[in-house]
Amino acid sequence: MATGGGDFELSVDELREVARFSVESAGQVLPVFEAAHPGDRRPRAAVDAAWEFVNGGRRTRLQRVTALDAHRAAKEAAGEAERLAARAAGDAAAAAYLHPIAQATQVGHILRAAACAARVGELAAGGDPDVGLGLVAEARRRATPVLVDVLRRYPPAPAGTGRDTQLMVALDASLRSL
Repeated sequence: MATGGGDFELSVDELREVARFSVESAGQVLPVFEAAHPGDRRPRAAVDAAWEFVNGGRRTRLQRVTALDAHRAAKEAAGEAERLAARAAGDAAAAAYLHPIAQATQVGHILRAAACAARVGELAAGGDPDVGLGLVAEARRRATPVLVDVLRRYPPAPAGTGRDTQLMVALDASLRSL
């Protein structure tokens, strides 16, 4: 089974690889959200839904719904770190539905969770940019050849002014140089 109807094909195995990369990143920072919002299970549900897909489950409405719910939790979070952690969880669940269209905005569905995790690390270290760059380097080491191949089908990540976007652009450039 492959997803088409776009500019290229994406196999389900490729989508699982993208989702794995995203959910590993989200899992690193999910405790930040849960510590601040112990009664809000929406990001945890998104991470669980992502793992279900990664581990061989079908793409279902579950990934879509939990992704949207986690993104709502991000909008409601009081602090930047909690917001980014919930957003990473939502992105992990949404990765199952990466679109095969050659638009730079799609790169966010591949790399934003890792960039959010890097920014959360920076914030935990008092805003130290070296910590964020170190976490970007760790994400680069976790990237598989399949993930890099999928990434290269898309234009480079769009630049932005937010630090999480800057970290995503740095990760994108780093992976494309492999």
